[in-house]
Amino acid sequence: MQFSRPRGTRDFLPEEMARRRYVEKVMRETFESYGYREIQTPVFESLELIAAKSGEDIVKHLYSFKDKSGRSLALRPELTLPVMRLYINELQRKPKPIKLYYFENCFRYEEPQAGRYREFWQAGIELIGTSYPEGEAEVIAIAVEVLEKLGLKDFELHIGSIGILRKILRESGVKEKEQGKILHLIDKGEREKLENLLKKLKISGENKRILLGILNLSGEKKEVVSKARELLKGRAALEEIEKFESILRFLDLKVQKYSLNLGIARGLDYYSGTVFEIYANRLGAQKQICGGGAYSLAGMLGGEETPTCGFAFGFDRVMLALEAEKEMNIDSKTHVLVVPVSESLLGDAVKISSIIRKSASCELDLMRRKLGRALAYANSEGIPFVVIVGDEELAKGCVTLRDMKTGEQKEIKLSELERIGEKL
Repeated sequence: MQFSRPRGTRDFLPEEMARRRYVEKVMRETFESYGYREIQTPVFESLELIAAKSGEDIVKHLYSFKDKSGRSLALRPELTLPVMRLYINELQRKPKPIKLYYFENCFRYEEPQAGRYREFWQAGIELIGTSYPEGEAEVIAIAVEVLEKLGLKDFELHIGSIGILRKILRESGVKEKEQGKILHLIDKGEREKLENLLKKLKISGENKRILLGILNLSGEKKEVVSKARELLKGRAALEEIEKFESILRFLDLKVQKYSLNLGIARGLDYYSGTVFEIYANRLGAQKQICGGGAYSLAGMLGGEETPTCGFAFGFDRVMLALEAEKEMNIDSKTHVLVVPVSESLLGDAVKISSIIRKSASCELDLMRRKLGRALAYANSEGIPFVVIVGDEELAKGCVTLRDMKTGEQKEIKLSELERIGEKL
């Protein structure tokens, strides 16, 4: 019987893994350059934690189960809740701000399609303990910087404020649970259902006009902020515009190109302030590659109320976006193949391979091929150089180096092998 991988999962071959590791490296280095430190959480958490604030759409797609002791558990569908659980358990008393980053796999039982899988990866950061605008601006700027370093060109940054929406709803007498339902419909773009829910909650007249007016605001900063101020004149939600503008002033120091979209609501229940999304235009319907914003989740999970801001890249979609724009030529191949011409020289070949690895990736021929077949193998695998270990050459303290592209061969001294990588 032949087995195949589960639906919605993938196998990654060496060439693809080299590309993924390169992108991961750029992300890690960028996060660490701002002082973020890596953490890791369990693949599964208590179902109660995951269901607490994940949002209706995520909860219905959970991989959940009971363990042998009857505990209800779930595979993590995203990382923010596990990270905040870790913070409350381990780091709550540490000096602020706390800067954390992660790179982990997540699981959702969704219908697989292009850019959407049942096992997928997220890379992100969380800035915990500060509510100052420069902190939120830095978080957004880091996301943009990562994509710029990766060379992605065709992407758009859209910024909104759930803080404004929640303030309007609060002024309209809408309780938090119902706010979540409204924001979920806004996030899904289900305008007819939204209208029906507003009617059911008796949100009408001026309050409805202002809410729908804010949701329709998008475009350049100056125009959107001006129209929002006009709509919210004399209302408590106006103070959220002030906070929003102060974040944008700091963001302008680092990021020049973005759009405002006050209709962004995000699909998770815990966002409370500024929110943002990044779209890669070449990906079609599944074009969102990053999302994040400000939230106050710690208090809801049994910890002290703590302002937090963060984001997560959909790592797999970032990979698709990069591949849609350009060929990712990442050097992942062996540089040198060492081939002894006879079995009696295997010991020498092992020692020579170890020396070469000090400066270059090196593979010892482990199939005991004849020289001709070994050279054919090097060609088929794209190995650019072959070191041939022969009796006559060793007697002179040398080996033969063959350039597989040109076919040129030359003798080099054993003493030069340690730094051979500099010459290849």
